[in-house]
Amino acid sequence: MLLVMDVGNTNIVLGVYQGDRLIYHWRVSTDRNRTADEYGLLCKSLFDFQGLSLTEIKAIAISSVVPPLTPILETTCRRYFRMEALVIGPGIKTGMPIRFDNPKEVGADRIVNGVAAFETYGGPVIAVDFGTATTFDAISAKGEYLGGAIAPGIGISTEALFQRAAKLPRIEIARPKSIIGKSTVTGMQAGIFYGFVGQVDGIVSRMKEELGGQAFVVATGGLARLIAEGTRSIDRVDPFLTLEGLKIIYYRNVAAEG
Repeated sequence: MLLVMDVGNTNIVLGVYQGDRLIYHWRVSTDRNRTADEYGLLCKSLFDFQGLSLTEIKAIAISSVVPPLTPILETTCRRYFRMEALVIGPGIKTGMPIRFDNPKEVGADRIVNGVAAFETYGGPVIAVDFGTATTFDAISAKGEYLGGAIAPGIGISTEALFQRAAKLPRIEIARPKSIIGKSTVTGMQAGIFYGFVGQVDGIVSRMKEELGGQAFVVATGGLARLIAEGTRSIDRVDPFLTLEGLKIIYYRNVAAEG
């Protein structure tokens, strides 16, 4: 079995693959203060609940955008799984040419999403990831990573609105019945929901123009399904896009070594 870890600023998503099939997955909070032992015990608890043993894991792949956590999780892998993890970064074979001014600047999660999007849906393709930041990544018809756009995420944008506006409350991020809100809460929901819907449609539209007019658009991340309901541009919601990319890249590196 293959264990994959997508380490984001807000959440860590873990998945277990048996061959090509994702059989278990979990989402836990990212905590920079946890030790390697605490993450090890967390993994053991999640595995125990599903009747899995840590010894059933034969390989691990990690994508991380939280540099301080990467060595901690690598230690967890050595100590609790008795193996070295494949950490996505420079030198790892992704099978995707990166047409970026400085390829080392590109977040591992963005490359992983790009690999999965192109492998699954072909190209040109645009991957939209609703995480702590909202990222838009463009992949050419030839499978080249071209770059993209980065915008503030929905969660941090909403939190900033609450913190900086004294009379505005914290609200649930939801699709309102009307864009014309009849209360402070529904007005905020309308602004947040349709504001991000408009952002997605606007950025994707301009990206498609630069890609020649056509591109498949796949969305992933915690709020992808909610926002996709209101957009005209998202063709598919794939909640496990990043995990799929990690699996693909792991097997490509195994094949390269063999």
